Amino acid sequence: MRLISKKTLLLFFLPGAVFMGIFLVYPIFKMVIDSFYQIGITGNRTFIGFENYMKAFTASGCLKQLKNTLLYIVIAVSIETVMGFLAALLFELDYKGSKLIRSLMMTPLMIAPLVAGLIWKLMLSSSFGIVNELLVRIGILSSANDILWLADPKWSLLACCIADIWLTTPYMMMMILAGLQGLDSGLIEAARIDGANTIQEIFYIKLPGIKPVLLTALSVRIVDAAKTFDIIWAMTEGGPNSSSETISILIYKNLVKYNNTGYASAMAVLFIIVLVAFTLIFMQSLWNPKKKD
Repeated sequence: MRLISKKTLLLFFLPGAVFMGIFLVYPIFKMVIDSFYQIGITGNRTFIGFENYMKAFTASGCLKQLKNTLLYIVIAVSIETVMGFLAALLFELDYKGSKLIRSLMMTPLMIAPLVAGLIWKLMLSSSFGIVNELLVRIGILSSANDILWLADPKWSLLACCIADIWLTTPYMMMMILAGLQGLDSGLIEAARIDGANTIQEIFYIKLPGIKPVLLTALSVRIVDAAKTFDIIWAMTEGGPNSSSETISILIYKNLVKYNNTGYASAMAVLFIIVLVAFTLIFMQSLWNPKKKD
């Protein structure tokens, strides 16, 4: 068989390299450069060094967005993980009709996050939303206006989390189910012979066995939840009173609404550094765990 030359191989990679250069490398490079400038509406640029970065570290407004981002990650990812794990255990049984139900549960993954946000914005509306109507009919609420999901600062972030949980729980279920199906059935059979019950089987055999898969899925979801924009923007645009405003929303508002390109670029650079550092540390601890003496 004739070997393919190196030049031919490079030609195959060239379209992908050009695409990455135009749509990834260049925007990041430009963003880093812009972060050192104060850019006016007309495009005039004034070099200000690290002033934008200092502002990002000291601005009191960022603390609320950082808190919202962390709350969003904790609420959404933890519930998605628990629900995904329980669903994976259920579908692992492979009963009649399980494949059909599993396929139906994967449906949210086919919906764009922006569309999912719009769907839940309509469903959680206090005027004509189906969620409050159902809560009234089953007796939890006395009126559809008792909970203003999108207009009350106490509920707005949770409402966005609900949409995210509905959209992304199937991903966690799929990842965990793949890990469970890859376990050695001999270990489970041996545990059952030794008298292990279902709870012991889950906590001592299945969970340790799928740890690499579970941690990988968690790292992907944490990073994805940290940079969530579409769902929150479609539902609340960060309001009311910035109660659901996360770091991604803050960066977008500074860039588009307030035309503060330099400051937005500085925050974006810091945000990317934090996410990359978290991913590297997480994956390093995953694939190179400390050996016990």
